[in-house]
Order: sequence, then structure tokens, then C-alpha cells
Amino acid sequence: MILARDKILEAVRDGDIIIEPFDEALVGPASVDLHLAGEIRVMKRDPAPLDVVDEVDYLDHTERQLLDAPYALEPGNTIHGITLEKITLAPGICAWLEGRSRFARLGLMVHVTSGFVAPGVSNRQVLEISNVSARTLNIHAGTRLCQIVFQRTDGQAVYAGRFSKQDGL
Repeated sequence: MILARDKILEAVRDGDIIIEPFDEALVGPASVDLHLAGEIRVMKRDPAPLDVVDEVDYLDHTERQLLDAPYALEPGNTIHGITLEKITLAPGICAWLEGRSRFARLGLMVHVTSGFVAPGVSNRQVLEISNVSARTLNIHAGTRLCQIVFQRTDGQAVYAGRFSKQDGL
């Protein structure tokens, strides 16, 4: 079941959802807006094909950059961003990252894939950001670039995988 505003606020008060920093003004009817932090990860320029296999590590093919000035995201390119907010979920709550329609209408896809946030996480969320428009889009740190939608699980679980403690790119 998707949590509406009143249930999100209740879960925050109860400690089942922790958002750091938290601003109640960012809670919408059934989601919370999240900001893009001041760092991104971009693909290294390499004309060689990249094999998409289980063993591939994105760290070997990308480089971290500070987002202290707008980043010109060219058409057809994808970068990683990370949320300013750290999200901590109880074992009975999971979430979904979604882009905001105001930016999708410009051709910016924010959270292209892997939008699921597992129960029990406590980390900042990595965003896969793609430009599918015909124009260069300038990406700014501090923008409310995405939203998170919470739902209760049937049962409880805690994610302990590779990205469970992710606090940076």
C-alpha cells in the first residue's frame, strides 16, 4: 500500500522513515521531494565497447566530479547523481524513486532504472539521470530532482547488499 501524506508524516514521527535532513514542506500528497547533492559520476570517454556482464563494475568506467557549477548533460548521455537526503527505512517499509514530471517534460529522465529502495536501508540514493531531449540540459546541485514514494511491505526484510551503506558516489 502506498503511503499518503498523513501516513508518511506518521511514519516519520514513529521513526519508521528517517529523512536527513527532513523538511515537512517537501512532503506531497503521496511522496517526498529529494534534492540532488553536489557530486555526480560521469562515464569516462572510451570508444571501446563495454561488456554488460555480472562482473562489470561501474567504478572502473566512471569518474566522480563535484557539482560546484552546472553540469552540461548532452543529449543521449547519462550521469549518476546522489540525493542530498539520507533515507533510513524500517524493515516493513520500502520505497520507489521517481523523476518529477516538470523535468521529464524537458527530456530529463531521473531514475531511469533501479528505482526500488529496499526495506531496512540507511543511505543516500543514487540517481541515474539521462538526457533524452535534443538539447543540452544544465544540471544544478540543490534542485528537487526526484521524489520518493513509500509503501508498506507484507512481511519484513533488511537489505544488506553491496550498496546498503552508500553515502557517496
